[in-house]
Amino acid sequence: MTASDPAPKAPASSRRGLYLSLILGVAVLGAIALDTTVVRVGSESDVRQQAFSPDAYGAEAFPRIRDIVTERAVPATDLAAAIAADQDAAIAEFGTPASTGAIMMTTLTGTAGEPRAGVYPLEVEGLPEDLTVRVQTGPAINGTDLRDAPGDIAFGDFTNQIEYQDAGSGINRAMAAEVLEPVDTANLTGQQVTVTGVFRLINPRNWLITPVAMEVQ
Repeated sequence: MTASDPAPKAPASSRRGLYLSLILGVAVLGAIALDTTVVRVGSESDVRQQAFSPDAYGAEAFPRIRDIVTERAVPATDLAAAIAADQDAAIAEFGTPASTGAIMMTTLTGTAGEPRAGVYPLEVEGLPEDLTVRVQTGPAINGTDLRDAPGDIAFGDFTNQIEYQDAGSGINRAMAAEVLEPVDTANLTGQQVTVTGVFRLINPRNWLITPVAMEVQ
């Protein structure tokens, strides 16, 4: 073949294959475009697509939890007597059932002892001598007692177990900011402290209270 000879044409079957590939590509791009939602930054859809914020959740949820606990809190002497008489009946009347021990809500005034890792023992008049009552004051607030107290915050409300756990931590931090930061929690020993809060009823002789309200007298 010389330079002046025309270039050989591609076989008809190859040309048909190329056309089909182009048509298929256009169809796929069109389908992607139809299935794509444009979200404006700052719009409601944009907010929904943002990552879960435990602190934002906690700040929103804690005031409702605080109000529920405050309304349902039972004086510690009455609650201790009810638990001693019939624990199941006390849970049914005063508690919120949970998978790892019911959440009980109480209010009391006691004298703070020597703390250990931010947890103060409280000597409360009228309680049995073999009943240990403690209140945690941070800096770290452990557990999910506040999250579980209302009974209507469920695992199914969250994307996964991590979010569910983080929600509890966010609520704890919101509580600490509102309730504990105004209090000199490093120097409570010997002082009269009024506490309203919750504890998980695992050992009826050992209450570890997470507060929703605290007043130093």
